[in-house]
Amino acid sequence: MTAPAPWPRLRRDLVAILRGIRPDEVEAVAAALVAAGFEAIEVPLNSPEPFRSIERLARRFGAEALVGAGTLLDPEDAGRLRDAGGRLMVSPNLDEAVLRRAAALGLVTLPGVFTATEALAAVRIGASALKVFPASVLGPAGLAALRAVLPEGTVMGAVGGVSEADFPAYAAAGFRCFGLGSSLYAPGDPPETVAAKAHAVIAAYDAAFGEASR
Repeated sequence: MTAPAPWPRLRRDLVAILRGIRPDEVEAVAAALVAAGFEAIEVPLNSPEPFRSIERLARRFGAEALVGAGTLLDPEDAGRLRDAGGRLMVSPNLDEAVLRRAAALGLVTLPGVFTATEALAAVRIGASALKVFPASVLGPAGLAALRAVLPEGTVMGAVGGVSEADFPAYAAAGFRCFGLGSSLYAPGDPPETVAAKAHAVIAAYDAAFGEASR
């Protein structure tokens, strides 16, 4: 069995969530994100032809960015993700079968958790990092309380209802990993719009955490 993959060392722990994007537009949008400074891109599987988009992204940006799938709910889709060249598995929930399959394939895994029970189970199974979802419900103080019962060094990402406006509050609580969806990309957004949003996010991140401080 392949050992579970660790969370990679990124200059900025930001995952761009491109929910609803089409294969014919994904490369131009991703180019804008990568140029701005994003190093992780997720295409949720409830997007149009998601594996085609992931294959295009992996082929063009695989050496520069961690490319993967979100809303992954079926263990078989972990294999499809790997075959498409993706390396990141993101899910909204903790499904042991999905997480174990993805880990066995050597994928970087980011399962969704909300409670201490789910978080500790994900760590035990070997998750690369934890996606606390929806993070806006718990807020920085809630995430800090959850972190207190987890093994030291567990990477936690805040996803759901989070934008660059929230970075200072999360920074004060000691968190620096985020997944950004609707605040960064909406279906149909042209690359120019995404580029402007991406640059604003990067500027806010660097202001909160220090430029490329990791």
